[in-house]
Amino acid sequence: MTYQIDLEGRVALVTGASSGLGAQFARTLARAGACVVLAGRRTERLKTLRNEIEAQGGSAHVTALDVTDLDSIKAAVAHAETEVGTLDILINNSGVSTTQKLTEVTSDDYDFVMDTNVRGAFFVAQEVGKRMLARARGAAPGTFTGGRIVNIASMAGLRVLSQIGVYSMSKAAVIHMTKAMALEWGKYGINVNAICPGYIDTEINHHHWGTEQGRKLVELLPRKRVGQPQDLDTALLMLCANESHFINGAVIQADDGFGV
Repeated sequence: MTYQIDLEGRVALVTGASSGLGAQFARTLARAGACVVLAGRRTERLKTLRNEIEAQGGSAHVTALDVTDLDSIKAAVAHAETEVGTLDILINNSGVSTTQKLTEVTSDDYDFVMDTNVRGAFFVAQEVGKRMLARARGAAPGTFTGGRIVNIASMAGLRVLSQIGVYSMSKAAVIHMTKAMALEWGKYGINVNAICPGYIDTEINHHHWGTEQGRKLVELLPRKRVGQPQDLDTALLMLCANESHFINGAVIQADDGFGV
């Protein structure tokens, strides 16, 4: 006997889907049967990913989104629902970082990280959450009441790391945001959870692991390895599944034990 998570008929919005973890999340959800809406600023890359997903038999759509722009957020969510129907799942993934000592952080550096990782993540979740709440209250049409929101935080939000202090602060805020939303929206069947990835090898940081500094970092990890994007697939699917109705406000460390 096998067990399979089936997301057929569900619509999932994935922010920051043009590369890295966001692209992997979109592929994974599409393989599970969800119709995925790929959102981000680099729309040409999103279109390439859409073509890839469709070539494999999945369903994908593209919408432009800048999470630092509230009008862009509202327009992207409205466009998504107009194109493919009500949103059942949100993967709140957009994020940025800087690497520097705290004494070197400028106000522009601070705003760059916080505007995307905290403010942007909050207002994306709020916009989608409002629509899920309206369906749950019977004030808006939709075949599925409730919903699944997965905020992508970081193990840096649980364990402060040198040189990325502001990033760590921003992801700690995302963790508390997750718990606040889970508390307020849970009674409407909207489950809000967070995944805290550890060090994952993506196209953005791939070159780093071959440098002297990168190799030293790997040696500090419990099993002296970095993860791959697909290592998060199981946690993602669990939190998005229809069967996960009893998991709400969870903060899942997917860091190979680094945070222990």
